[in-house]
Amino acid sequence: MNTRRLRTAIAAAAVLALGLSACGGGSDNTSGGGSGTTKAEFNAGLEKVFNPSDKKGGIIKIADESVPDSTDPADTYYGSQWNMVRNYVRTLTMFEVGPGKTSDNVVPDLAETLGKTEDQGKTWTYKIRKGVKFEDGTEIKAQDVKYGVERSFDKEIYPDGPTYFNDMLDWPAAYKGPYKSKGMNVDSAITTPDDYTIVFHLKKPFSGFDYVLTTPQGAPAPAAKDTGAKYKEHPISSGPYMFSDYQEGKSYTLVRNPNWSADTDKNRKALPDGFQVLMNVNAEDIDNRITSGDLDIAITGTGVTTASQSRVLSNPDLKARADNPTLARTWYTSINPTVKPFDNIECRKAVMYGMDKTAYQTAYGGAFAGGDLASSMLPPIIPGYAQNDAFPTPDGKGDLAKAKEALTKCGMPNGFSTQISYRIERPKEKAAAEAFQQQLAKIGIKLTPKGYPRKDYFSTYAGNPPYVVKNNLGLVVNGWGADWNDGFGFESQIFDSRVIRDTGGSSNTSVRIPEVDKMLDAAQNELDKTKREAYWGQIDKLVMEQAVVYPGVWAKSLLLRSKNLTNVFVNAQYGMYDYLNLGHS
Repeated sequence: MNTRRLRTAIAAAAVLALGLSACGGGSDNTSGGGSGTTKAEFNAGLEKVFNPSDKKGGIIKIADESVPDSTDPADTYYGSQWNMVRNYVRTLTMFEVGPGKTSDNVVPDLAETLGKTEDQGKTWTYKIRKGVKFEDGTEIKAQDVKYGVERSFDKEIYPDGPTYFNDMLDWPAAYKGPYKSKGMNVDSAITTPDDYTIVFHLKKPFSGFDYVLTTPQGAPAPAAKDTGAKYKEHPISSGPYMFSDYQEGKSYTLVRNPNWSADTDKNRKALPDGFQVLMNVNAEDIDNRITSGDLDIAITGTGVTTASQSRVLSNPDLKARADNPTLARTWYTSINPTVKPFDNIECRKAVMYGMDKTAYQTAYGGAFAGGDLASSMLPPIIPGYAQNDAFPTPDGKGDLAKAKEALTKCGMPNGFSTQISYRIERPKEKAAAEAFQQQLAKIGIKLTPKGYPRKDYFSTYAGNPPYVVKNNLGLVVNGWGADWNDGFGFESQIFDSRVIRDTGGSSNTSVRIPEVDKMLDAAQNELDKTKREAYWGQIDKLVMEQAVVYPGVWAKSLLLRSKNLTNVFVNAQYGMYDYLNLGHS
């Protein structure tokens, strides 16, 4: 992804870059307090709320270039879905809703307060708000939250969600989830002393457990209405909206949940009457339809296509509807050591030296909309970043002499052949794969680009280790945003080898370094902020030295919205427009 956080334990700082100077027409009226503006101009939604309003009504129309990994909260890991699911499920905690640094703060949601711990973070207790109801009018109890976490454990049925609950909670050794281990006592991991109290028991202390509970996998689910893999067609709502229609691969519609009450939910405005989300819409067509007002927003939040970029920036009206945030995200390519000859570090070094980083940047839209050349994985926006460049090349354009020298050392002086994967629906990733193909051909490495659907990219293809080896996916075009904006939130799910699953769904496809696993554990248990943050740069450096990932670009994006929206702002946690409190004019 993607993005998530005890405030005193893990500090987060998400700083949004304002980009170029503002351009565009519109009113000059700005609301008091610096919290909102009605002036239509470039970057109006970065540090303020653009077009603030409490008007209710209208349908917000959203489009997806593919299909979501899942609308089931147990089975999603894309930041856009984490952003969207907050409209129909609630979690014990959530990020405060607001622009700029506001979203750094974790606040209670379904819980009355943030978690309580009396043993330095090994046991966490939460009190559930009374009177909160599912869409059928049934009151939500602690047991529903427990079951929601339990069902997310099964990574065969739900391969795409993160593994935080699996890894952190003290589950029974033989536990395989509520379907395969039906009726097993899991009190070692989660207990519910009464209907409104839930207690999480961790294997090791973790001071940031409030952050983990912002993830959709912690949403309540009524066991009696769990339909397993089909639950995505109608997740039972605990939020202001519920599913009225789901058509696989085509669309889904959210309408108001009549049993949601604003009295129990101070985080959500619930302004529109509903949402219509279209799937499998061509990315350039989405840009055009937002321009015309037929659509309001692109759900993936990765920015307009390269083809649309110049049109948006050269047209004052369109530019006044755009924002250019800097993200806690890196666009990169995994180099899989399980695929020969990349089991030899010198062959991996040949890629590190041979690729032209400026071509990578161009593929993502250039310095303005794509981002800055990355010398390592950890973005500078993340606390704990430490500059390192294990494989420097002149102006980032590659060093073919060093690349050929590395090929000779790895026993492949004439090069070799392998495949490079990308997500079909993302033209920027295809362009990056083609840039690799063109550049590495100069040193004899023959790449065949191979596109896969975004929905199953990790669960079935690039994140499935046996498939990767069998199909010679030596390189995997990838991207990662912090689950929450600190080093653990960025590194743990892409650097820890223990998240790799042969059943698929692995967010880490190439980093298998035991020392990194040990350092992540040490950092997780370190309560001193300065000492903890020092780990992140050290881990990043160690990963880079092993040449198992090629960092391309520290990301920026060029977001576009229609004229129909109110309460528009970039949520720093998700790196895109906030989908929770949008309104429709």
